[in-house]
Amino acid sequence: MLEGLLIGLQTALSLQNLLMVIAGCLIGTFIGMLPGLGPMSIIAIMIPVAISMGDPSAALILLAGVYYGAIFGGSTSSILLNAPGVAGTVASSFDGYPMARKGQAGKALTIAAIASFAGGTIGALLLMIFAPALSSVALLFHSAEYFALMVVGLSAIAAFAGTGQVAKAVLMTLLGLIMATVGEGALFNLPRFTMGIMDLQSGFGFITLAMAMFALPEALFLVLKKREMSGDGGKIDNLRISGAEARAIAPVIGRQSLQGFFIGVLPGAGATIASFLGYAVERNIATKAEQEEFGKGSIKGLAAPETANNAACTGSFVPLLTLGIPGSGTTAILLGALIALNVTPGPRLMVDEPQVFWAVIMSMFIGNLVLLILNLPLIPYIAKVLSIPRNYLIPFILFFTLMGAYIGQNNATELLLLVGFGVCATALKFADYPLAPLLIGFILGGMMENNFARSMQLYDGMGFILDRPMTLALLVVAALLVILPSYRAHRARARAKGVAEGD
Repeated sequence: MLEGLLIGLQTALSLQNLLMVIAGCLIGTFIGMLPGLGPMSIIAIMIPVAISMGDPSAALILLAGVYYGAIFGGSTSSILLNAPGVAGTVASSFDGYPMARKGQAGKALTIAAIASFAGGTIGALLLMIFAPALSSVALLFHSAEYFALMVVGLSAIAAFAGTGQVAKAVLMTLLGLIMATVGEGALFNLPRFTMGIMDLQSGFGFITLAMAMFALPEALFLVLKKREMSGDGGKIDNLRISGAEARAIAPVIGRQSLQGFFIGVLPGAGATIASFLGYAVERNIATKAEQEEFGKGSIKGLAAPETANNAACTGSFVPLLTLGIPGSGTTAILLGALIALNVTPGPRLMVDEPQVFWAVIMSMFIGNLVLLILNLPLIPYIAKVLSIPRNYLIPFILFFTLMGAYIGQNNATELLLLVGFGVCATALKFADYPLAPLLIGFILGGMMENNFARSMQLYDGMGFILDRPMTLALLVVAALLVILPSYRAHRARARAKGVAEGD
């Protein structure tokens, strides 16, 4: 292993590969800031460029830099405009945007940069240490375990509900699950609920729905409700975090670096699920007073998803490099690039191509440092987006929202769906319904249905729940996540009525 590390470090520090790290980080950060233009799109476009290099190490370093650079930079539009740049940064807008509304845009971007750097760096360290062992753990997860993991994610939905809004959150989650059934089913390749519209056979596009739930309602709100863009008129004068704030987010960063990385290791999970679960876990374990702040500008609520999504991004390279199994949609494209470069990922990669395996890992340390150095000095300038006059900012949001939705599926039907869903989302927002649970239900619903269908076929019924101990354990965890908050709320009501505990 030591010899491999030295080879990887030497390869990563070559002039060509250093330039590839910097170029990938710059391209990824810029693309990630644009709503709808995620890492999958830009990596797919850049594969011919990478292949033309001929050097597998340089090509993979460039594409990997674009990947975690996009996740790193995607928080910017989430925080400043409430328009998530990539799917993995949707949860960052829950508390990042309220902070920007209160005039703390600079502080929010600083926390996001530090949390992203820490999550990515700790994730790279864990990847270096545990990659061989974790590859065998990932093989233990089959369709039944993935189904149970999705149930765990849905059971934590109360974390995205405000005070007294659990019923509304459940209703919105069910609506998201219903929307996930549109298109071809998991058991039979027949269209469902498409109303004869060919463009709906593949279902609703995630980017379209994300833009409709967050970016478009915000633009309409700016038109319908006359208010200033930030609490201090766009002046950015609070870029530093205090010692107390640093101590508050340090445990969050530590926990979510570990959790996010291990979620990223699971093939099919990815940064999006890691960020949602990270946010849910931190809210559930927070004190009652801290829970009230979530969704209103909590620094923990911002640090958790930012750390988790970057750690998961790194973790997704474990199944890619050690098993040849893509851990996410983006790493599926990276897998295609590796094969095109005549590199076969799998258990033999560390032996046959150590310079590729270890160079990619070492480049992650360099890349995360480059991202931090590039982003922190630019925060005052990036945050100036808030000082743009409303009559310029609204068309800007609408343009990138429409462009992101169109590019995501490359058909005009997405624009009609975007407008329709956006109007409905605005009405729901006026009625004080949380929109995040709908999006989470939509994301998890499709994966849950697919894995449940496969498990039913393999075990000829529901027997997989009892036959697979890990599945049963995950479902028990899901039940506890539902029961414990209800029990805690019941005890809180009992105390409010003056009923002594134990009487």
